[in-house]
Amino acid sequence: MHHMLHIKNGIVIDPKNGIKAEKMDIFVKEGKIVEESEIDKSQCKVIDASNKLVVAGGVDMHAHIAGSKINTGRTMRPEEMRMVRQIANKFRATVGRVLLTSPAIGYEYAKMGYTTSFEAAQPPIGALHTHEELDAIPMVDKAALPVFGNWHFVLKYVAEKDIEKLKTFIAWAIERTKGFGVKVVNPGGVEAWMYGKNCRNLDDEVPNFGITPREIITSLIKATEELNLCHSVHLHCNNLGNPGNFETTIETMKLANGFSNDKRQVLHVTHVQFNAYAGSSWRDVGSGAAEIAKYVNSVDNITIDMGAAIFGHATAMTGDAPFQFTLHKLLNARWSNKDSEIEGGAGIVPLMYLPKNPVHALQWAIGLELGLLIDSDKVVLTTDFPNGGPFTEYPYVMAMLMSKKMREKELEKVSPFVQKAANLPSIETEKSLEEVIHMTRDLPARILGLENKGHLGVGADADIAIYNLNPNEIDASNDYELINKAFRNALYTIKGGTIIVKDGQLVEEVWGTTYWVDATKNVDMKAIEDDLNEYFDLYYSIEKENYGVEEAWIKNPTRLVMG
Repeated sequence: MHHMLHIKNGIVIDPKNGIKAEKMDIFVKEGKIVEESEIDKSQCKVIDASNKLVVAGGVDMHAHIAGSKINTGRTMRPEEMRMVRQIANKFRATVGRVLLTSPAIGYEYAKMGYTTSFEAAQPPIGALHTHEELDAIPMVDKAALPVFGNWHFVLKYVAEKDIEKLKTFIAWAIERTKGFGVKVVNPGGVEAWMYGKNCRNLDDEVPNFGITPREIITSLIKATEELNLCHSVHLHCNNLGNPGNFETTIETMKLANGFSNDKRQVLHVTHVQFNAYAGSSWRDVGSGAAEIAKYVNSVDNITIDMGAAIFGHATAMTGDAPFQFTLHKLLNARWSNKDSEIEGGAGIVPLMYLPKNPVHALQWAIGLELGLLIDSDKVVLTTDFPNGGPFTEYPYVMAMLMSKKMREKELEKVSPFVQKAANLPSIETEKSLEEVIHMTRDLPARILGLENKGHLGVGADADIAIYNLNPNEIDASNDYELINKAFRNALYTIKGGTIIVKDGQLVEEVWGTTYWVDATKNVDMKAIEDDLNEYFDLYYSIEKENYGVEEAWIKNPTRLVMG
């Protein structure tokens, strides 16, 4: 289905290549963006993009879109399935309000002009399930980040201060799970939870291992950098969801001092909204976003994503089991707890963010503060789907970042608690359209190490979105409703050169690729063979031979070799 395409007269914003709302043509051949000289214009399908915004397809670098967690979430919320999104015609029937079924995830991203999404927390033993679900998501390119922060092998090698074995283990694990990089969730804390404890501070000891989160994080950064993986450590901090935790977050970020990488950050701290609370209890809770922003802006080896909270339905699902139990007690809501072998554990709690609830209103404000106060080259737009809310609300967040007027209007609807507990009411900053495109396209692509994504330069994948918006005529500050509307439904979404959405409607189903990272040639597997055999014999319910995923089982894999 690869057409040659000639996208004519569009107004292009391509921050990576320094193109700021310039009228230009884009040419596509065999799924890539090419020079004009490489195509035969008479053979091209022409798309007239006059006075329309043309940008790269959106990249969601942190969402929970596949694997056992979201399935358990769907099971716990049968009411989700009342919302029918699409009756089957030539596309799949889809349902779901926030916890969308797999095909719906791909379709809804595509309608918004997003073409890539990464599953952010994959229990390694559940890798096959995760890949089966990723394979059921059409339209987008994808990958999964396996979790390492509470895996006994990691804790053992950190305790032994054996970085070589740790590196070897990471390479083995990413290959077996066909994963993309090193995700860390509440390091040490989930292991402590097995004993009814938690690691809320960097120096709390992990039971039975005599190590601390500080050591786990530092060792994983060192190992990841030495392996030269395309993505950095991707960290969900300790002490999530507790008043006063902004200090833990800043302390954690300081662990990246002394590490640097000329291509990318050395630490990506995720869904920081949940880790940006000041105060000592839920009574005097406030925003710590300004302090976090000050720190992130002062260093150049850290990036974050927002984890913005959206009013309405959500479902908390994280590999942070102790946090979910706390939430369950706080909300008196349904709760599920999961333990994955010797690798970690997760929890799930359905919830709703209510504008008049003081804490929820504060969470909503903090997510936006992070997006406004942090340098646009260091903060990615996310809602930590479905934890902060649905990814289908990204256009709302984009418009909010661009318009102080819109924020003032929205602030009138929320709990007055925000006026004293948050900075949002006094923030004058308005991000430009170019900055918001950067935060949703080339910045997440750069953070993940995907060189062909997020931009429209020659050689890039032809993942392109065209919106009904003329950047040269719009005043986002006043026309916020238009921004919110335009980004919800792309005029065109083009995936790998195929038109998949036209006028906000699906027109073609495609199956993206699943990226995975192979770093095995940097290490000698023999170094950990005995340890693997011992642990599989003693602790696992599955034989080592049956562990993991073969590349041939994945619908459309792309192997990225790390040399």
